[in-house]
Amino acid sequence: MPVNFLGVFAKSPIKPLEQHIDKVADAAERMVPFFQAVMDNRWEEAETIQRQISALEQEADTLKREIRMSLPSGIFMPVQRTDLLEIVTQQDKIANKAKDIAGRVIGRQSQVPELLQETFIAYVQRCVDAVKQAQKAINEMDDLLESGFRGREVTFVNELIQQLDAIEDDTDSMQVKLRRQLFSIENDLNPIDVMVFYKILEWIGDLADLAERVGARLELMLARS
Repeated sequence: MPVNFLGVFAKSPIKPLEQHIDKVADAAERMVPFFQAVMDNRWEEAETIQRQISALEQEADTLKREIRMSLPSGIFMPVQRTDLLEIVTQQDKIANKAKDIAGRVIGRQSQVPELLQETFIAYVQRCVDAVKQAQKAINEMDDLLESGFRGREVTFVNELIQQLDAIEDDTDSMQVKLRRQLFSIENDLNPIDVMVFYKILEWIGDLADLAERVGARLELMLARS
């Protein structure tokens, strides 16, 4: 029986992954205006953004399921199917985390201590930068595919991943600084609020950690190709 090569190659295994990271990054980027609204006590606006993040997470989840169901498993796959599935799983966790953070902050109407607000919003932005850097690396996969996962394009993507690692290191340092600042004023704050804010710092940092995991999985996939 003749093999339908057009059918084998009709669907790119890469494009859906790029669409998914774009949706995930969109959700993460809304963390900055979300917390700006929270710090300004603009709760209606914050709730609107929270709903947008939740909707984006649902869209990303739908894309994830479609990728899992339709990703080809034939011998003509340019990369291992398991690698692509692991990347999409890590990407999806970013959107889940953004949704969880916004939902918990809205649910308790958690506040950011005034003395920490400037440093905090810079920290949120840097964690989002990590997600955007992961997005940039994933969006190079079409070019990687065209190059046969060889040559200059691989070097460029590895450089993007190294930059992602550096951004994640920045977020770790910023979180340490914020924790020290919070510790210095925690006696003046409600103890429950202090505990919640420590958790918020951790959750925001998870965005950068998860973005780094996306980069790590991509790096492993390149090493195997």
